[in-house]
Amino acid sequence: MYKKLEPEALQRIMEAGIEEFAECGLDRAAMSRIAKASGVSVGVLYKYYKDKDDFFLACVQYSLRLLEETMGSVVREEDDLLGCIRNLIHTLVKEAHEHPAYYKLYNEITSGSCKKYAKELAAQIEGSTAKIYAEIIERAQKDGRMEFSGDPRMTAFFFDNLLMMLQFSFSCEYYRRRMGIFCGEEYMDQPEAIGEALIQFVATTLGGGNACMH
Repeated sequence: MYKKLEPEALQRIMEAGIEEFAECGLDRAAMSRIAKASGVSVGVLYKYYKDKDDFFLACVQYSLRLLEETMGSVVREEDDLLGCIRNLIHTLVKEAHEHPAYYKLYNEITSGSCKKYAKELAAQIEGSTAKIYAEIIERAQKDGRMEFSGDPRMTAFFFDNLLMMLQFSFSCEYYRRRMGIFCGEEYMDQPEAIGEALIQFVATTLGGGNACMH
């Protein structure tokens, strides 16, 4: 009979798992390192998770739940398209800068090393976001608050691509260096400035001018 772990201990295990999978990927991650980092035995991990894949999926679900809670609250609180864009971008910049491991894990999932779960994870990660963005864009077009008249689903896809690259630029070293090459190294540690520039770019492209800037 083993003692059930406290919520705080389970959270440490999840965070250690996310860090390990983000850095090493599913194939190279080691349950022994995760156990050591979270202060438990390997045996305890296998009491809760049947194998490494099961634990990996649990870590993905954990990180997704926290990210969805954050992003969902931003979208629900703002009905205006440009206000929503502004809040989304600033929230993403802040979260990616403060919690890079979550976004590194997202990048790891998209890189191909987790291809056996690609279909399942893509539906979970992108499904609700795609629908929400498309609905907001379509509503803004119908209300005359957006000049751009392209297909709402494609527009949502292009917009989300920008957000995805923004997340990676503040969490993954390659994309961070890439940002420095394009924008100048002085901006590598200026997330707010990068966020504001993207807000202005998106607002102008969609036909909102500077309406979302302040």
